[in-house]
Amino acid sequence: MRQSGLLLNTLRESPGDAETASHRLLLRGGFIRQLAAGIYTYLPLGRRVLRKAEQIVREEMDRAGGQEVLMPAMQPAELWRESGRYEVYGPELIRLADRHGREFALGPTHEEVITSLVKQEINSYRQLPMTLYQIQTKYRDERRPRFGLLRGREFLMKDAYSFDADWEGLDRSYRAMFAAYHRIFQRCGLEFRAVEADAGAIGGEGGTHEFMALADIGEDTIVVCTCCDYAANLEKAEAREGRATKRGEEQTEHSAASSGRPGMEKFHTPGVKTISHLVDSLGVGPADIMKTVVFMADGVPVAVAIRGDREINELKVKNALGAEICEPADPAAVEALTGVPVGSVGPHGLRIRVLFDSTAAEMEEAIIGANERDYHFRHVVPGRDLTISQVGDFRNVQEGEACPRCAEGTLKYYRGIELGHVFKLGIKYSEKLGAAFLDVSGKSQPVIMGCYGIGVSRVLSAVIEQNHDEYGIIWPASLAPFLVHLVPVSIKDEAQKRVAEEIYERLTELGVEVLLDDRDERAGVKFKDADLIGLPFRIVIGKDAGQGRVEFVARRSLGVKTPLTVEEAIRRVLEMRGEANDRRLK
Repeated sequence: MRQSGLLLNTLRESPGDAETASHRLLLRGGFIRQLAAGIYTYLPLGRRVLRKAEQIVREEMDRAGGQEVLMPAMQPAELWRESGRYEVYGPELIRLADRHGREFALGPTHEEVITSLVKQEINSYRQLPMTLYQIQTKYRDERRPRFGLLRGREFLMKDAYSFDADWEGLDRSYRAMFAAYHRIFQRCGLEFRAVEADAGAIGGEGGTHEFMALADIGEDTIVVCTCCDYAANLEKAEAREGRATKRGEEQTEHSAASSGRPGMEKFHTPGVKTISHLVDSLGVGPADIMKTVVFMADGVPVAVAIRGDREINELKVKNALGAEICEPADPAAVEALTGVPVGSVGPHGLRIRVLFDSTAAEMEEAIIGANERDYHFRHVVPGRDLTISQVGDFRNVQEGEACPRCAEGTLKYYRGIELGHVFKLGIKYSEKLGAAFLDVSGKSQPVIMGCYGIGVSRVLSAVIEQNHDEYGIIWPASLAPFLVHLVPVSIKDEAQKRVAEEIYERLTELGVEVLLDDRDERAGVKFKDADLIGLPFRIVIGKDAGQGRVEFVARRSLGVKTPLTVEEAIRRVLEMRGEANDRRLK
């Protein structure tokens, strides 16, 4: 491609609303342009990178046994109602109606559509297993689109769905997709981790993993063991427990061991409404306090008691209750339910269900709200003064806690960008939508499903977040819009022009993707643009062109300029392309 004919306008200044490196560089480098909040046009360079990412995904899906389909973006609302997700999905679902008043949704995902298709097309165990996938634009009405391609309202996604006759088959399909995802992200040149995760709105049965690119700007916190391969999203992460207070004999033993402690005592705490107020007024630490938070779970109040220095994990509470919607009650609701303001609520005598986090149940003694305005209890001993009926893990883990999988490791936080998610759906959708098959004995059985998604357009941003410097992007060879950037210092110099054209024609004939900067621009402008665009390899044709010599530069090592003959430069490019192909085949 000749740069003079390429639709490419680079920007010298970063747009003011671009918050991340990838957003700034994609805009400045002329890869994308914004049409509306969270909606982007891919310019030629951006489209080439996107196609490279699509192709890697497509090759690995085919290698894993997938068959490509293309499903409609417009989905009938009745399908979503049939699955029970039309209301549950919330305002992110973009809804519309046709001229006849029929309701539709723009697909944020395609579980309902693919299940409806399989219901029509598969009726026998002989047709299973099967994996179908597509690469298609998805739509989600994000409340706050941000970070460019990382959180948009319109984005490119690969979604695959496996269909099996039994649970062992689902396990095999899941492992095949899990391995394919590792190959995809390795080929994209990403540093990533597969972490245990929650299924969220898609739901399902059994295992689920997120594939997270490690990046400081990631919106997700992931928890990783320092010794073993344990990794989980913060919402799902667990730590190895110490002594867990339980009902029955252990609770009785706990009470007996605490018999020598002072009795529970009510004391006046005027104006004390928060943990920090208690800490300041009593000279105690947050770990000496048991805080109680009231939640509304599908409209039913429930309280969670936890040690004061820990954070409640709302998702763990929701999952423990089996609730569709679970969120903290607002202060007015808390007072209406308990008769006291938030700061005075405690588990003793509370007339709603109380879940105890293990950190609270294990406290030797605690300060708690007395369920009376401006009063608290101290010297409260769980098991003696508090009836503990349900203990669980309802908190976020903290850095430094013990790994739940190995004896040596501790937990460490990282930030991550979610790129992919794999789910074992089971029969969640097939049972509701009637996708069944006849087994070997002629009995009708629901198809057992798995679901596997990759945010293809997100890959571009994640790669840049991990591969850039102060000058611009550093594309890995597998995704670069072109492999080689040919930069004659002066296109008016006949020797430089002749050598540039020779290298361009020879590399193009050899199937190498080359961008020739044939613009009549100053050398400084060309080099700045080349740094910004970030193609993996650059051949600079300068004053030694007449002697058949050029400079070879790898974008990742701008300071290293290797003088080569034209033949040597062409050979070097072919070697580099071969190395990239070798990595692809692994």
